[in-house]
Parts: sequence; C-alpha cells; structure tokens
Amino acid sequence: MMSNYNPFSLEGKTILVTGASSGIGKATAIECSKLGAKVIAMARNKERLEETMSELSGEGHKMFLCDLTDSKAMAEMVSQLPVIHGLVNNAGIVESRPVNFIKEERLKSILQINTIAPIMLLKNLLKEKKILNRSSIVFTSSIAGIGYVSLGNSMYATSKGAISTFIAGAAKELGNKNIRVNAVCPGMVETELINTGALTTEQLDKDKAMYPLKRYGQPNEIAWAVIYLLSNASNWVTGINLVIDGGITLI
Repeated sequence: MMSNYNPFSLEGKTILVTGASSGIGKATAIECSKLGAKVIAMARNKERLEETMSELSGEGHKMFLCDLTDSKAMAEMVSQLPVIHGLVNNAGIVESRPVNFIKEERLKSILQINTIAPIMLLKNLLKEKKILNRSSIVFTSSIAGIGYVSLGNSMYATSKGAISTFIAGAAKELGNKNIRVNAVCPGMVETELINTGALTTEQLDKDKAMYPLKRYGQPNEIAWAVIYLLSNASNWVTGINLVIDGGITLI
C-alpha cells in the first residue's frame, strides 16, 4: 500500500489565488500551500496579504498587490506572472440593497468587481499564455448565482449568476486544451463579509437554524472543495457549479 498516495495533492503545481488577503481566498491559499502548491497570492491590501503569506506552508510563494478593476494594472501584473497550473478567481464583494433602492453606479461597481474583473483576468492569462494546458480554473460563485437568492441580494446574485453561466461557455471552449473551468457555490460562510451589521446576532442565529447542518460554513471547508477542483482528483470534471451549502438549498 502506498502510504503517500494522495490524488488531491498539489505538489508541483503553481496556483494563483485572488482575494487572498481574507476569507475564502486566504483559506484557499493556506490550504493549497499545505498540499504542496506554490501559491501566488493576490489582493489589494498589502498588510493583510502579508499576513496570509506568513501563514503559508513550504517555500517559493509569491505575492502581488493588484486592483483587478484597473485593466492596465491587471495587464502589467499578468505580464510578470510565471506560468500557472491553477487559477482561483475568488476576489469579490457583497452588498445588499432592495430592488427599488438600486443605484446604477453601485450595480456597475459590483459587476466590475465580481463579474468583469475575474473574466478579464482569465482572458489576459490565456492571451499571455500564462495558463498551461491541463490546468484548472475555479471561480467563486454563490448559491445566489444559481437562483437561491435572499431578500435584498439581487445585485450580488446577478453578478454571481453571470459567473455561474460563464463557466459553461469557457469550459466548452477550453476543453480542447484540457483546461477545466468550474465554480464553487457556497452558502453563508463565516467570513468578515457577513459581519456588516446588516443583521443582528439574533437574526444570524435564526438564519443558521434554517440550515439542515445548523451552522454556516467555514472558509477552509470551501477551500477543500476548491482544492478538489484544482487537483487531479477532478480531472474529468468541468463546467459544473459545485454547491457547498450545508443543505440550505434543499429547503
């Protein structure tokens, strides 16, 4: 028996993780490093990104500060990257607002950050031949992106719904290069994004009780699903929205 057998290993792979300074992105960068990947961690906040870097296992990791909504900065950053075996397009924002209070500039901002920037990053990486054949691309979507939308969440759901359908087209187009494109669709996860003050502790507890598993997810639990999609364990998986939601969409 091979004691070191692990189809989920990322040994020998270089993985680019955006939004790596906090939440799911930070957890993904850390967990990827534990499984042997060389991580390229990207975010806008230098101090928090350096904190992520300090928690990575192994050696050979790199960090890049970049605002992905700045197309010139993105192009310059991509030109400096080594070739990669995996991309985790995770950077994003959440904003709740009822439909009749939607402001055009806020909608454009959310779409720019959550939808346009990750799509254009993938495009730039492909154009500059920075993504190797037989690589894996993982987008962070949401259960909101596949139609499980809570009140006031229509702008965010729109931005993620676009991602959850984009992956289908990208998966078809890139399949001839053996580049796989998938998304993870988390339910509520215990990150700073839920601590905006919009909901009281009592309201959050009531919401958690709705989940069959009676709790929100943890960032590392989403990271493990991302790692499955990055690893050779998912070599025959492309174009899917992998739901990780504690069972909430069963209700």
